[in-house]
Amino acid sequence: MPARRDGTVVPVLVVACPGQGAQSPGMLAAWLEVDGFADVLAHAGEVTGADLTAHGTTSDADTIRDTAVAQPLLVATALASLRAVLDAPLGTDLAQVVPGRVDVAAGHSVGELAAAAVAGVLSDDDALALVAVRGAAMARAAAATPTGMSAVLGGDPDEVLARLSALGLVPANVNGGGQVVAAGTLDALAALAAEPPTRARVVPLQVAGAFHTEHMAPAVDELAAAAARVAPRDPAVTLLGNADGAAVADGADALARVVAQVARPVRWDLCQSTLLDLGVTALLEVAPGGVLTGLARRTLPGVETVALKSPADLDAARDLVRRHAGGAQPSPSTTQESTS
Repeated sequence: MPARRDGTVVPVLVVACPGQGAQSPGMLAAWLEVDGFADVLAHAGEVTGADLTAHGTTSDADTIRDTAVAQPLLVATALASLRAVLDAPLGTDLAQVVPGRVDVAAGHSVGELAAAAVAGVLSDDDALALVAVRGAAMARAAAATPTGMSAVLGGDPDEVLARLSALGLVPANVNGGGQVVAAGTLDALAALAAEPPTRARVVPLQVAGAFHTEHMAPAVDELAAAAARVAPRDPAVTLLGNADGAAVADGADALARVVAQVARPVRWDLCQSTLLDLGVTALLEVAPGGVLTGLARRTLPGVETVALKSPADLDAARDLVRRHAGGAQPSPSTTQESTS
């Protein structure tokens, strides 16, 4: 980890934004009691054209599992909960309050859009408008062909990847900590479940289709058209890309990566490797937190974590920000030019 001349460790804080599957029924009921949260959520609903307040409080599991609902709900929740931590009400530009309090931003899958807003590449409204397009487009693409996803837990990594390749499946999420998500046709996923890799367990996921594969190509085109109307800014803090874990220094590159990522695998394992290279000392997972924090505990030794699971975690999150924000800078080994 980076150290000062006196040998003390420089604190570095990453804000991590979770992806689809982190949502749960009623997850925002308690959050609406937090000052300003309801206003931020209601505004997000206006931008996305969805009743996010209802979806976060009264909608059932099947409703919020719908890709077109889940994705706007998750991005809105991530941004609203971070605003609560930073005491940044609606109307405050996150790009003005994040630098100096957050050093690195990263998001898993759809969480990459929220991370782009945290880093100042996109405004909240731009991120919300784009995620509404993304969710709807991915839902349509998923409906075109019966596909799905399954988590592969454990097993030898090389053997797992070889088994997926033999079945024509894609490692759509490589999450680290012995967790890979396979995506492809339902027949191939059934064959994987029937004969899993040695010492591995296969768990079918309740998702509409094979996200982060070529099956999502039509959604890429729709999102690209919407992104062409957005003027991105260069990141105000270090922003990691899902494709390769690299720190992305250019706003146009960051937006291009968000678009392309819809049909490309998520390499969260490489994002975590970059976090180690940057000397991250603490990880704050914004709401609905838990999944990325669990991965971090297995793969980022010594990194302090806080997951925003409810408003009861706000004090711990604010304390983490106070103690760990330090100012990580991308190094030549973790920054690269656009490959999107």
